[in-house]
Amino acid sequence: MIPNPSKFLAPALACMLVSAQPGPILAPMLSGVPASNPVQAVSVPLANAYPALAEADGPAAATSFGVPLNGSHVLDQPAGIRRLSISNADIAEAIAVSSTEVVINGKVPGDTTLIVWDQKGGRALFEVHVLPNPVKLDAIRGELLSEAGPDVSMNVQEGLVFLNGVVKDGIAADRAVNIVSSLGKVVNLLRVITPPAEPQILLKVRFADVDRSTANQMGVNLFSLNPKGVGSSTTGQFGAPPNLSDTGSALSATLTNLLNVFYFRPDINLGTMLQDLATKNVLQILAEPNLLTISGRPASFLAGGEFPFPTLQGGGAGVGQITIQFKEFGVRLNFLPTVTPRGTIRLNVNPEVSSLNYADGLTVSGFTIPALSSRKVQTEIELESGQSFVIAGLLNNQVTEQLSRMPGLSSIPLFGKLFNSRSASKSNSELLIMVTPEIVQPLEAGMKPPEIPMPLPFLKDAPMTAPRHPGSGAAAPLPAIYRRDTLPIEELRTTPQGPPSNDNSVPGYNGISPAQPLVFPLPGSAAPASQPSNPNH
Repeated sequence: MIPNPSKFLAPALACMLVSAQPGPILAPMLSGVPASNPVQAVSVPLANAYPALAEADGPAAATSFGVPLNGSHVLDQPAGIRRLSISNADIAEAIAVSSTEVVINGKVPGDTTLIVWDQKGGRALFEVHVLPNPVKLDAIRGELLSEAGPDVSMNVQEGLVFLNGVVKDGIAADRAVNIVSSLGKVVNLLRVITPPAEPQILLKVRFADVDRSTANQMGVNLFSLNPKGVGSSTTGQFGAPPNLSDTGSALSATLTNLLNVFYFRPDINLGTMLQDLATKNVLQILAEPNLLTISGRPASFLAGGEFPFPTLQGGGAGVGQITIQFKEFGVRLNFLPTVTPRGTIRLNVNPEVSSLNYADGLTVSGFTIPALSSRKVQTEIELESGQSFVIAGLLNNQVTEQLSRMPGLSSIPLFGKLFNSRSASKSNSELLIMVTPEIVQPLEAGMKPPEIPMPLPFLKDAPMTAPRHPGSGAAAPLPAIYRRDTLPIEELRTTPQGPPSNDNSVPGYNGISPAQPLVFPLPGSAAPASQPSNPNH
């Protein structure tokens, strides 16, 4: 290495400036010197003289030669080699293999200077250019043209590869960097075409649920308060038998359940409790939640509420503590859409409809905790925009029949029916869940938004619109929003991005930074006139 190049350049310049006939290298520098004073000293900046790298005892320029990358070049010095120095050993290394030969090995692309001292003290300067292999360089340029396009160029200097140009997306930029990285350290100066707005997907889910149930119950309980014979009969299926007691002066019966029909004849002290009941239940649920999100972004929707649910927690000294948690119920929809390179929409969807069920609830310390009746599905499907899929369907028919009777007595013809009880129930459930995804665009400015018809009028003279910011006419002029055609690759990396696409037919999925809002026209429409375009920004 040369600690101070001016020590070697100054004598060389001095020898060259006192010459009556300047050499070809210094001739342009001395063109302003009068001819009558050829030996007049001229102040030449070192930066202008350095490219010449003249020898100390003559005006001859430094010898230049090239060395292939990862290759070698043999330099012959018939005058002998006393010592040598190379200015940048990271680009090339110089090894004296004999008293008259120097081997220069190219390490990284770039330029450096080699100085060789001979046995008599003379110096020889050489410009060493480490160049990439031409065959490899042509192959890399061909691959760069194929993968990144004709707008991308590279420049190899001092072991650095400067990558410039414009690519269509981040994937092409990554491929370009990977291709040229074999030539050295890459300085990525690429710009990326501003991606269009990501597709927005509206998911329509239709829940249709119908539950039907019927029940028939028939049974008889008998009891008698005759002083000559007190008794009761029951199958135990419907209600408990009466509680009979004798106070000595009269007989009494305590009834806890009269069932549907109760009849008592005081003259014969005979009572009857009859259970004859037929019920029909119908439950219908129709829910159609709609949810909108961007491709590759999850979305969630809940229309319902939360109910308190007590939970037993371990307390100190083994004493349990009751804490209250809240659980959600209602119509819930979770889904994650992704537009594929095939143009279809892949959905990871999880719809659920739940309602409070007090019939199967639990009573704790006098408080009734309802159960949850839920219908939910979790699946993954793929379909095109506007197509529908029935992701779940259920048909459930159940019949339950229970017969209770007294052995022997129930076998008596005709009268045996009094000692039989029968219960039969039938249920039918039908469930249908259908999904329909659509790629939608926002409403244009000025279009009337959809409204829900209200069955009853609101308070008279009440405002029908919410307070909001005044329009552009009443406020100060709006600042201009520039639309940039390209973005630096670093800015693209810091913005939210959706799933990449490998197909040009699918819209790009790279997001736009919220700090720098951009406005993109819809496909097939022109850019807004009020928002100027500044492609150089």
